[in-house]
Amino acid sequence: MTGATSKKECNMCSYKISWSGDRETLETAGTSLSEILWPAAGAVSLTKNDATIEDGASAWRLDAYFEDAPDMDEVTSLVSEHGGLGPGALEELPDIDWVAHSLEGLGIVRCGRFVLYGIHDADKLPDEDDDIPIRIDANLAFGTGHHPTTAGCLTLLDRFAGWAPRSVLDLGCGSAVLAIAAAKLWDRDILATDIDEDSIDIAAQNVALNKVSDRVTTLCAEGFDHPDITMSAPYDFIFANILAGPLAEFSPVMSEHMIKSGRVMLAGLMEEQEADVRAAYEAVGFRQINRLDQPTWPILLFAKI
Repeated sequence: MTGATSKKECNMCSYKISWSGDRETLETAGTSLSEILWPAAGAVSLTKNDATIEDGASAWRLDAYFEDAPDMDEVTSLVSEHGGLGPGALEELPDIDWVAHSLEGLGIVRCGRFVLYGIHDADKLPDEDDDIPIRIDANLAFGTGHHPTTAGCLTLLDRFAGWAPRSVLDLGCGSAVLAIAAAKLWDRDILATDIDEDSIDIAAQNVALNKVSDRVTTLCAEGFDHPDITMSAPYDFIFANILAGPLAEFSPVMSEHMIKSGRVMLAGLMEEQEADVRAAYEAVGFRQINRLDQPTWPILLFAKI
């Protein structure tokens, strides 16, 4: 989740670093390893040591997988700053697909009426009339629904069921989960873009799996720099689940591509970066109208005034 990018490819990860601790601390550290560290971890997995014990009473384990030998000093410095952890235990691994291995056990995620699942959990789906199922299998693109930014965007999106915009852009779409959710919720045409070609390939596969190919168009593009993005403008609604730096950088061009009273949902910024991002959008004619408060990763909703 960068300026519109996806996770680093890690089909045959060779190294794993592990930490133990409480869930909140490890979640913060895990996010930094996949979203801030460069080169990023190919996959991260957070599991409870004893599934029979309540979350708050059980120790948890964070595993970060890497294709190449990681810089342990850089990793330790990062998890110390984001989570307060010490050095992890480094292990060399056999050659298997650790991305799939780490994601397959994550289970079903519910965000309002959206229910995200992998093929391995298809037989466990709840049967509620208002549910909107979205199938996202283990792959290399960011956006399984387990990260708090994706889950937060879906939770906030669920509140817009009665308001369907005419033109929607998912900027930095990763797995295209937000584009798919919007297409199913609103039955509108969605343009989903990402800077990473592998992510776009996976996004297109997910769009097809969820039978919204007639509604969602996927496109490899850097930011707003593509004629198809300009051609589809102005937009009523834009998702931007990327990072704080690009969010602030894109604020003027975001405004140029949006109608008056249009909405933009921002995610990927950390709580301490919120004031700077808000100031960037207010400076170009946006007003904050909603905020989903969650630990570390708030979701902001702005309207163009």
